[in-house]
Amino acid sequence: MSTAPRSRAERRRDTEHRLAQEVDVWVATASPDGAPYLVPLSFDWDGEALLVATPAKSPTGRNLAATGTARLALGPTRDVTMIEGEVEVLAVDALPPQVGDRFAARTGFDPRTLATPYRYFRITPRRVQAWREADELPGRELMRDGAWLV
Repeated sequence: MSTAPRSRAERRRDTEHRLAQEVDVWVATASPDGAPYLVPLSFDWDGEALLVATPAKSPTGRNLAATGTARLALGPTRDVTMIEGEVEVLAVDALPPQVGDRFAARTGFDPRTLATPYRYFRITPRRVQAWREADELPGRELMRDGAWLV
C-alpha cells in the first residue's frame, strides 16, 4: 500500500513523538583522527536535547568528549530520523539529581550507581532529517543550525 509523502510539519510531529517515546538511539562518533564508531545507547529527551550516558573511557565516551559532535539515528531504515548534534560533557555528579533520576527511570539504568566511571553527554540537535521512502527525500531537512524549519 502506497501512501503520500508526509509534509514537513507531519515529519516534525512524528520526530518529536519518536524522541518522547523511544528509549534507544544509534550513536555514531569518530575519533579525532577519523576512526568511526557506532553503538546503541539509551537516551532521555527533555524537549531540547538528548541525554545519554556511557563509560568515560569507552571509544564513544572518548570520541564525544574529544570532538563535541555526534550523529544519531532513530527508527528503521524505512522510517529514519537522523540527528546531528553538539555535545556537552557532564560529570556524573554534575547532573542535577532530578535529571539523573529521570534518566534512570526512563532508561532502566542509573550510571550514578555503577563502579565503572561514566559520563553523561547532552546532545543538542543542530540538524534533523526525517524520511521514509525516496519520495520523502525532498524536504527531509527539518532543522538547520539548531532551528526548526517548520
